[in-house]
Amino acid sequence: MDMFFSYLIYFILFSISLAMILLANSRLKSSGAKLPPGRKGWPVIGESLEFALAGWRGNPERFTKERMNKYSPDVFRTSLIGENMAVLCGPSGNKFLFSNEDKLVTTRWPNSFKKILCFPTLTSPDHHNPSSTLDNVLFKTPTAVHEFLKPEALKQFVGTTDMMTRNHIDMYWSSYIKEDLKVHQLSRKHTFAMSCRLFMSIQDPESVSRISHGFDRIFAGFISLPVDLPGTTFNRAIKASNILHGDLIEIIKNRKKELEEEKKRSEIAAAPQDLLSHMLVIADEINGKFLSEEEISAAIIGVLLASHETSSTVITIALKFLAELPHVYDAVFKEQMEIAKSKRPEEFLNWNDIHKMKYSWNVARESMRLYPPFFGTFREALTDFTYAGFTIPKGWKTHWTVHSTHKNPEYFPDPEKFDPSRFEGQGPPPYTFVPFGGGPHMCSGKEYARVQILVFIYNVVTKFKLEKVNPNEKITYNPGPIPENGLLIRLHPHHM
Repeated sequence: MDMFFSYLIYFILFSISLAMILLANSRLKSSGAKLPPGRKGWPVIGESLEFALAGWRGNPERFTKERMNKYSPDVFRTSLIGENMAVLCGPSGNKFLFSNEDKLVTTRWPNSFKKILCFPTLTSPDHHNPSSTLDNVLFKTPTAVHEFLKPEALKQFVGTTDMMTRNHIDMYWSSYIKEDLKVHQLSRKHTFAMSCRLFMSIQDPESVSRISHGFDRIFAGFISLPVDLPGTTFNRAIKASNILHGDLIEIIKNRKKELEEEKKRSEIAAAPQDLLSHMLVIADEINGKFLSEEEISAAIIGVLLASHETSSTVITIALKFLAELPHVYDAVFKEQMEIAKSKRPEEFLNWNDIHKMKYSWNVARESMRLYPPFFGTFREALTDFTYAGFTIPKGWKTHWTVHSTHKNPEYFPDPEKFDPSRFEGQGPPPYTFVPFGGGPHMCSGKEYARVQILVFIYNVVTKFKLEKVNPNEKITYNPGPIPENGLLIRLHPHHM
């Protein structure tokens, strides 16, 4: 009986979707619009399965490359996660989308992402502040988040980052001297704990673990079939998000009380020390309003999602190459030891030290080129517009993707070769290396990620030489790059 109802629901969804597709196509044809070439795939799921399979097989760029070759190197049409989509390709496509933000296109999460991540009020058209939709809260960075992640503000956290990283290495890595260690799992554990400390001043391991529980389900929901039925991956992601929101709202309410009590005790309010306090006391610079508790919760989930995956992924991939390529390791070791020798035994790293890690950052950037932590983001057409001779209809999603440039030999000769020198001098051509996006809504956490990544590399390389346990360990994507066994390595301590 359950199977009968499952098939019945799918048949209904299939029929409705097919009718909507036919109706939309007939309207577009009657308007004479020349749509980008491509295909929409199956009703409801579109080409989402092909997109996911390419990643699971370790070759995510294949989806984009095949369609660029078959349809157009400039733009092609597809349907992903239930959305009509035009994928703009190459540096020209990236530049077009980045430079036309809030003109022809605006940042938009796909509806399935919104359903997972936010309270219903944040997508409701009659919300008390229409400009504060989930898209604005997560992508159009709130003033408080932007201010907190500025390099000027991050300088004060370099020492804390170094201290926490040292403690992590001593507590977890040093105990694996005679055992195989899984880099990805430990780096995720560390970067998430770091974000909880800096964003919300949460240090208790049990509290950090409770907050982190469910993020895996949320990520899995992003690339799942967007059908909200009991037992589906999408439904589990929504439930995990609801639980997380409940925990965060309680934390936000408690912090508000603490700030109010502190204000009563002192006429001069103390400067906010973490991101949560920033969001509670700093009004938006555009509309002058403060974020609601729901908006703060959504924003925190957004930055935690990024820190949960992005930094840990880059750390994992960078250490993979350091274990594989002795000449790269030696150059990084030399650079980092020069910094280490300039420090007193208990002295922590500072902002100037981060700027000295030029080669190490090139290693991290080359790691992101070959294995980008995220495939790109989405925009929505605000009006009909023409690109490369094709019409992109109003309401369609547009997508820029790292996979149209990062391994393109036109911009990166011998693209499969790991070569940090690509980033020396003027570096790659504009709009070809885009792991953090570009334009007015470039990822505001870029500098935060740089600090996390470089401090981690410093603390590992100055203590250990690395050996891969399985030289042929595969990388799969779900949705970011993940070594099949978590990147198994053996640590060889330096004897100095």
